[in-house]
Amino acid sequence: MNTPREKWGSKLGFILAASGSAVGIGNIWKYPHMAGQNGGAAFTLIYLICIFVVGLSIVIGEFALGRKTQLSPVGAYLTIAPKSLWKWVGFLGVASAYVILSFYGVVGGWIMNYAFLSMKGDFYLLSGNPEASSQLFNSFITSTWSPLFWQLLFMFICIYVIVNGVKGGIEKWSKIMMPTIIIILVVLAIRGLSLPNGLNGLTFLFKPKFGDLSATAIVLALGHSFFTLSLGMGTMITYGSYLKKNENLLSSALWVIGLDTIIALIAGVAIFSTVFALGADPAEGAGLIFVVLPSVFPEMPGGQIWGTLFFLILFMAALTSAISILEVVTAYFIDQKGWSRSRATIIFGGTITIVGVFCSLSLGDNLNITWFLDMSFFDFMDYLSSKYMLPIGGMLMAIFILKTWTVDEFLREVHVGMNSKKVSTQLITILLSIGALVIAFIILNEVVEKLFGLPIIG
Repeated sequence: MNTPREKWGSKLGFILAASGSAVGIGNIWKYPHMAGQNGGAAFTLIYLICIFVVGLSIVIGEFALGRKTQLSPVGAYLTIAPKSLWKWVGFLGVASAYVILSFYGVVGGWIMNYAFLSMKGDFYLLSGNPEASSQLFNSFITSTWSPLFWQLLFMFICIYVIVNGVKGGIEKWSKIMMPTIIIILVVLAIRGLSLPNGLNGLTFLFKPKFGDLSATAIVLALGHSFFTLSLGMGTMITYGSYLKKNENLLSSALWVIGLDTIIALIAGVAIFSTVFALGADPAEGAGLIFVVLPSVFPEMPGGQIWGTLFFLILFMAALTSAISILEVVTAYFIDQKGWSRSRATIIFGGTITIVGVFCSLSLGDNLNITWFLDMSFFDFMDYLSSKYMLPIGGMLMAIFILKTWTVDEFLREVHVGMNSKKVSTQLITILLSIGALVIAFIILNEVVEKLFGLPIIG
């Protein structure tokens, strides 16, 4: 006897959970610097165009496929196109989730450790000294036991949330964490802008610099508009499968994209107003989060509090994304294998954690594996998923709607729950076609650069 499929308790819960999936650490440590270095407001304008042209149609597509079939990616593709090869796109999504969470859990552990260090006041020793901060970070990630402890703790929390189900786990905690992220980010942004020279951060982020808007910047905007929405691994298909039939998919997708973009912009203001006010280097990625900011916060009045709040919201952003990734794997074994939620989550959350252990150890001398394209195992898993697995999954999703499910059938599902049925078949066909072509170009550009050392655009 099949158990009834779990459902979201409310539209708000679904929107916050889906937004939490999209709002990962990349929104906080990647997008703001990318915008500031590549045209400011000009880059943001291109990015917004890209996210609505490329991202919106695929988000709606994933929501619709999940709601239509009431299944996670593999089952969804099998239901629409039985006895075809399309099920392998679903398997690619599950594999992508597995690969991504293996190293994402490691980074989640780093964030938890830094929140703990900030809470203890250890960053005061790094005040105004990015070199010492860099040494601390490198010493931490290349050590053996400390990163593993924090990774295991992060994954334990992730598994705990998923075991408690859609409504009692994912939705419950998303309703707590997403508003908290927004409130604390706004407070941090106001605090940063109140510092002397804090407004220079706004200039870095938002002043239109069309001279910096190169072809490479446009490719970056295209790529980030896709990756920021957690597309290509079936997260939104899985979340869509828990929707009731009367939900408006278009408005839900717009809310998710809107929240994702707003949080990225507020994060940029919060970070770079502080960085510029204190004369630090506006770096990006791990260097910004784990090197620059720990040396900057102690220079602020109340820096221990501000630093702790920042790493708290970064932890929440990482966790809301991580639970959505694990749910893809869990849902596959529930839907296709008939496993219980707790069994699927604990077994595969555990195996993902074990792979993550190897990712963590590969950054030190304990597991010096560099034969993956001369990368550490950690970097290889990141490269494989972000450069190939996710974009291929998203591209094939668009092609699936265009060629197999058909745009008419897709729109028939989208129109369920809408007050007005005015979405144009021609418009969706154009947007999905552009999306597939853009993603194909991004993949080709990466392959050419890797093989010949020279990108098509760059």
